[in-house]
Amino acid sequence: MESSPANRARLRIPNWVIVVLTYAISIVSLVWALRGYDFSQIQSAILSVKWAWVAIAIVFDLAVYVLQAWRWLTLLRPVERLGLWETTHAIFIGLFASNVLPLRPGEIIRCYLLSVWGEIPLSLTLTAAAIERVLDGIFLVLAFWICTWFVSMRQAWLDGVQLLAGIVLALTGIFVYVLFHRQHAHSFLSSRTWGQKFLHVLDQIHMMGNKRTLAGAAGITFLYWLLQALSVWALFLSYDMDLSVWHAWAVMLIKSIGTAIPSAPGNLGVFQYAVREALSLFNVEAPVAVELSLLMWVVMTLPLLLAGLIAIFLTGSSLREIHHHARNPASRSLHREQ
Repeated sequence: MESSPANRARLRIPNWVIVVLTYAISIVSLVWALRGYDFSQIQSAILSVKWAWVAIAIVFDLAVYVLQAWRWLTLLRPVERLGLWETTHAIFIGLFASNVLPLRPGEIIRCYLLSVWGEIPLSLTLTAAAIERVLDGIFLVLAFWICTWFVSMRQAWLDGVQLLAGIVLALTGIFVYVLFHRQHAHSFLSSRTWGQKFLHVLDQIHMMGNKRTLAGAAGITFLYWLLQALSVWALFLSYDMDLSVWHAWAVMLIKSIGTAIPSAPGNLGVFQYAVREALSLFNVEAPVAVELSLLMWVVMTLPLLLAGLIAIFLTGSSLREIHHHARNPASRSLHREQ
């Protein structure tokens, strides 16, 4: 028994190994995505873009995260009354953190910030965020299969979505079981030492999991993903591409699934690879696919960095401080300037 902590310590993978691995994945993906492109064409490509459509894409993409804040607020409303400004503020800081720091700490940071500002348990904000991800997973799987009725997909992507569907089905099953069999779930967890730590999470799921709240969150989830697809379609129009909204849906879904792979901050590399692979399904010429993957990355990254920087400035704290406190939630000294 005394040796078990030592064994766990030996089995624990150092963070630097994970960071190196994620950067390696990004570098390989970026090199593969940009292969064969003649960068002397980049100036003419920039001049040919219709920037009005790019501006529309940026507006749509920023609005996506206001919808995410609304959904988060909706899930928390049965338990705590918070404001849209607070959830939006926390989300943009979290996005900034995930785009500049390794290992994507943004989800933890946004949950921590909201717990401090709203003076609510961190486990509550984390539980609501987890429900968000279950809703996203359900939508991704359903939307992907609907897209296959209109556009052809490679077997590799179909296999990947089947794996995702299995994970989502398992998580959904657990969620539904907890929601509709509270007493059984409570008895199961309370009879196990490790399970007793999660009893409060079970109660939080039950409080947030009423039909009205879940229906509202599901409706917002649809709008959340629709705006992302419209942002991609606007970028298609900026290139005068003859692709439909369904093609934009497909590219958006493949990009979302592809960037779930651990990678460098901002999903650099895997983003370009996923978008280029998605566009190749629709016979888009390789140079145009590369240019569009780079433009899409800029549109979906740089505005978020600016918005996140402003959001951090409004807290009166640095990202280093916020990250430190999020990793050590016992310290709740952060404030938010009005």
